[in-house]
Amino acid sequence: MPTRPGSRPPQDRRLTEHRNPASKNLDRFSSAQIVALMNREDRKVAVAIHRELPAIVKATDRIVDAFRNGGRLFYVGAGSSGRMGVLDAAEIAPTFGTSPSLVQALIAGGRKAVTSAVEGAEDAVRNGERDLRARKFTSKDIIVGIAASGTTPYVLGALAYARKRKATIIALTSNRRMPITRLADIVIAPEVGPEVVTGSTRLKAGTSQKLVLNMLSTAAMVRLGHVYENLMIDAVLTNKKLGDRALRILAEASGKSVSEGRRALRQAQHDIRVALVILKCRVSANGARQLLATARGNLRKALGEA
Repeated sequence: MPTRPGSRPPQDRRLTEHRNPASKNLDRFSSAQIVALMNREDRKVAVAIHRELPAIVKATDRIVDAFRNGGRLFYVGAGSSGRMGVLDAAEIAPTFGTSPSLVQALIAGGRKAVTSAVEGAEDAVRNGERDLRARKFTSKDIIVGIAASGTTPYVLGALAYARKRKATIIALTSNRRMPITRLADIVIAPEVGPEVVTGSTRLKAGTSQKLVLNMLSTAAMVRLGHVYENLMIDAVLTNKKLGDRALRILAEASGKSVSEGRRALRQAQHDIRVALVILKCRVSANGARQLLATARGNLRKALGEA
């Protein structure tokens, strides 16, 4: 409905749609002024996330429990929010050596939407349910609905289906008291405020989503034993850079030389975890695998450090 002459347009309840007073004359700013303003605004992101740490801890514990009970983690989003989920999910398997099916991402519009806008995709509420059904989503699984606005129909459809399946639902949004929060068991809502470019949630809102997803997935993987000390002990070695990193990891963790690490890694068929047991326990590759099997994969126990 058009507004009467001289009247103000109705205020959107979503903070991310409000105009930022600090950037109202943005088109008159110099490059230096623009980037300085963006830097000042970005500082607000970490503060907003700090307020949400109790909810993030609770969500992490639920994710760990789901994994231990045979469940999977699903990220669901549209547009920039969906791309944040796709990015995090894609990095878990190679970083922590897990199955690609353990952490999955659904984005409105499918694969094409990762690089291009798909018209009307986020407005299709039924497609959220359809996409979860296609992945055989169950009550053992856990879902993170990512929607800066808190109102994205595709995400709401997916979460409504997850609720029917009695799965744990986590909402990640920049706008509290929106429809997404009413569907969730746990709400993570860093309220980063209006964007420098009004409504462009690829900015502060997207940054906050990336940071929260990093916390959820990384903390869960550490809790599950995919990190030794602060080293990526289960990284998949797909290129020379990662092969070199594996040798540094083995040298750091074992105190042995790079040449000894290279020999152990070769004996372990490029499995860093097995190679470390070889080095620290002075056993063969078969002996290392047996120690890990007896410890049910717990590296600290296999090394006698638990």
